[in-house]
Amino acid sequence: MAGLAIRKSLRRFWSWDQETRLLLIESVLYLGWARILKSLPFRWVSPSLGRWMAETTYGEDDADLACITQISRMLHLASRYTWWESACMVRAIAAMKMLERRKIGSTLYLGAAKDESGTMIAHAWLRSGSFMVTGGEEREGFAVVAIFGKWIQFVSQMPRERR
Repeated sequence: MAGLAIRKSLRRFWSWDQETRLLLIESVLYLGWARILKSLPFRWVSPSLGRWMAETTYGEDDADLACITQISRMLHLASRYTWWESACMVRAIAAMKMLERRKIGSTLYLGAAKDESGTMIAHAWLRSGSFMVTGGEEREGFAVVAIFGKWIQFVSQMPRERR
């Protein structure tokens, strides 16, 4: 039974074009890298996430939007099949690094809330332009406690006080 599911998944994987297959493989690799980063103390990782408490702009190029959408879809798909935990923070960091590699800016949001039992819970989501790359659908009810903006394309577009 499991062998049949694996064959079906492999057949579907090989039916995709090479660019999509490579993007899925890249997604798995970045999810693994992000999981390693998540296991480190946050103060070591946070400098690589961008400028603290700074947001990037809400505008995006149409060409970037197609790339951002594809990255979002592949990360969502890949995170379902990793044997390590690939929850919101891992997906957000992986997406940020994949966008950074393509010179596309993004903003990482960290939020906190209390669940039904009163226990503190956290959530992370990533926005690029006006598009929620990861975690956007679950962000309601979370108070933003930290923001990390990563400007990539043109430093001259970044507000002077944030350079």
